[in-house]
Amino acid sequence: MEREKIRKKEKLDEQQGFTLWFTGLPCSGKSAVANRVAEVLKERGKRVERLDGDIVRQSLTRDLGFSKEDRDENIRRVTFVAKLLTRNGVAVLTSFISPYREIRAEARKEIGKFIEVYAKCSLKACMERDVKGMYEKAIRGEIKEFTGISDPYEEPINPEILIETDKETLEESANKVIQRLNDLGYLE
Repeated sequence: MEREKIRKKEKLDEQQGFTLWFTGLPCSGKSAVANRVAEVLKERGKRVERLDGDIVRQSLTRDLGFSKEDRDENIRRVTFVAKLLTRNGVAVLTSFISPYREIRAEARKEIGKFIEVYAKCSLKACMERDVKGMYEKAIRGEIKEFTGISDPYEEPINPEILIETDKETLEESANKVIQRLNDLGYLE
């Protein structure tokens, strides 16, 4: 029993850090898939941290709004945290709309071991999933600068992983991510 604990600790100490950067429209399934992937990685004995847009906005970036400048600053702060965790052997799973290609490219360059996961989903499906009614409020003009309605979303050009959350089950999407991590050499 003690030897098993030592082996598990040695395995954790050797873990290669990386950041899985989930991006997509609001309600596209980023968080749901990231949460499922985190569960699978933890079951495999990996150190995992989740950085989720809603949670980060309540603490680390609560002083920021939703202008392009504020959204970019939000991503810069998250990038800094993800970089620290990644270089310390943690599997970091972020889920942020991160609508602009330029700031995602900046995050990729800064973090290094960065795997972009595009949660592609039709606007119609995102709107149907929206339990908070954000899309309807944005359409009525009650929410300004809302991605997909009054603010653009720049789709990734070459994401390492494409999940189509309106065509796949949660498990299918999560399995795609795990398989790609295997293919890229991040998992044994």
